[in-house]
Amino acid sequence: MRIVAFYFFLFSRSKSILFYFQTIHGLSGNQLKAAIYKNYVLLGEVIVDKITFMVKPKTNFTFNYEGEDHLRQMATSGKGGMLIGAHMGNWELAGNLLDRIDVKVNIVLMDAEHEKIKALLERNNIVRKFNVIPIKDDFSHLSKIKEAIANKEFVVMHGDRFVEGNGVSTVNFLGRKATFPTGPLYIASKFGAPVSFVYTLKEKATHYHFYATKPEIFEYPNNLKTRKDDITKMVEAYVSNLEVIVRKYPTQWFNYFPFWEEEKI
Repeated sequence: MRIVAFYFFLFSRSKSILFYFQTIHGLSGNQLKAAIYKNYVLLGEVIVDKITFMVKPKTNFTFNYEGEDHLRQMATSGKGGMLIGAHMGNWELAGNLLDRIDVKVNIVLMDAEHEKIKALLERNNIVRKFNVIPIKDDFSHLSKIKEAIANKEFVVMHGDRFVEGNGVSTVNFLGRKATFPTGPLYIASKFGAPVSFVYTLKEKATHYHFYATKPEIFEYPNNLKTRKDDITKMVEAYVSNLEVIVRKYPTQWFNYFPFWEEEKI
C-alpha cells in the first residue's frame, strides 16, 4: 500500500489535496510532503479495511464508541433518525458498526456508487448489514428516505458533497468559504427526524474511533423570507462539528476535487 501511495504522491498528486494541506493547514516543505503521502497511505488502508471488514466481520479490529448512547436514544425515540457523516475516515464501517444498535440502517449513495458496491458484494457472496437507498434522477430516493424515517429507521448520508443543480449554502469552513449541500439537513427538518453527526476515524493499524453527536431536531424553515438563512444556519451547525473532526484527523480528509471557493477562481 505504501508503494502504491508513493506512486500517486510522485505522479498523480491531487491539486486539491495540495491546496488543503498547504493553504488550509499552512504546511510547507517536508511537513507538506509527509502529510500528502500519509493521506494517500491512509486512503488505501481504509479501503482495504472496509473490504476486509465486509468479507470477514470477525477480525482483530477494535473500536471506541463515543456517543453510542446518543444513537441508542435515537433508536428508542420513535422518530427514526438522520446520521450525517463526511468523506473522512472509514464511513462505510459506520453502517456495519450500527449493527450493535437494534434498528434498521439505510445508507444513501449515488446510484453509480451503489452499483459498484453491489457488484463487489455479489462477487464475494457478502451479506451487507445495511440497506442502500440509491440517489436517482427521478428523486424517488426522497420517498424511500421518508418511508425509512416513518418506520423509525436510521438514514445515513454525507453532508460534505453536493450534486450540481441541488441546493447549497456557502459558509466558512476552516477559515475559508466552501460550498455544502443543504439537502441532508433540509430533508431531516422536513420529516422531523433527529440528526446526529457521525464519523469513524482510523487511529491505529486495526483500531478505529466511532463518534456520534447528541441528536438534535432542526426546525423546518416555514418562513419563505428567512428560509435561505435558516437553512444556512443548519449547515453551519454541521460544518462547525466537522471542523473539529478535520482538525483532529487532518490526514483523513479524503477530498480530491476543488472544495473551497478560492480553489475555483
